[in-house]
Amino acid sequence: MGKFIIIGERIHCISPVIKKAMEERDPEPILKRAREQIAAGATYLDVNIGPSEKGGEDLMKWAVTTIQSACDNIPLCLDTSNRKAIEAGISVYNRTNGKPIVNSADAGDRIENIDLAAANDAIVLALCSKAGISSDNDERMGYCQELLERGMGLGMEPDDLWFDPLFLVIKGMQDKQLEVLDFIRQLSDMGLNSTGGLSNVSNMMPKELRPIMDGVMISMAMYCGLTSAIANPCDARLMEAIRSSDVIKGNTLYADSYLQL
Repeated sequence: MGKFIIIGERIHCISPVIKKAMEERDPEPILKRAREQIAAGATYLDVNIGPSEKGGEDLMKWAVTTIQSACDNIPLCLDTSNRKAIEAGISVYNRTNGKPIVNSADAGDRIENIDLAAANDAIVLALCSKAGISSDNDERMGYCQELLERGMGLGMEPDDLWFDPLFLVIKGMQDKQLEVLDFIRQLSDMGLNSTGGLSNVSNMMPKELRPIMDGVMISMAMYCGLTSAIANPCDARLMEAIRSSDVIKGNTLYADSYLQL
């Protein structure tokens, strides 16, 4: 995949400001966050509208057209459990700068999102789980194979399935961290793309510690072959770690100004 891909996480209906903006169809708070993330280095923007069981299709269409028309057709990750809303978003999506990402499929109730991605020539985030967290890497790999086979059986290219081992909370699951990193290495050895919600790692930690832990974890994960992450590009320490790791891995050419590139 080359240079590490950051999927900006900050357009999320869990934020009161974004939730209100979505409800009122007020573009400015959403575009402010979009522009901040793009300026900070986001490659994709995640657009999370929540379940949106009522009105989700119109909301996703509005969000996609609003953000892309104002932000040079930035590629987007469409994030909702409402499959019809994802389809609606794809129907108005501009592919000039990249395919849409479907967030997300798993080997359980959401496996049909693989079908949705295949039918719409989209990328899909494929969670290596079925119901909850997989117990070990053997289970993760079993689900990975199931999702890969389903996608390829529908004509998808392996590169369009980005596998997510699920990053786990350090606070309470410290003993599982090296296992997740080992699975990322296994995915890399298979030539598969990988991703994950990085902020899960530092969840419930004191605010001042989170950038430190996230930065170290992303560096270790990139060393193991992680190719993308859903993260906050406005976290300066995190972006320093990602850009430095990209240089060390040879994904970008070193220059004294590499942190600004």
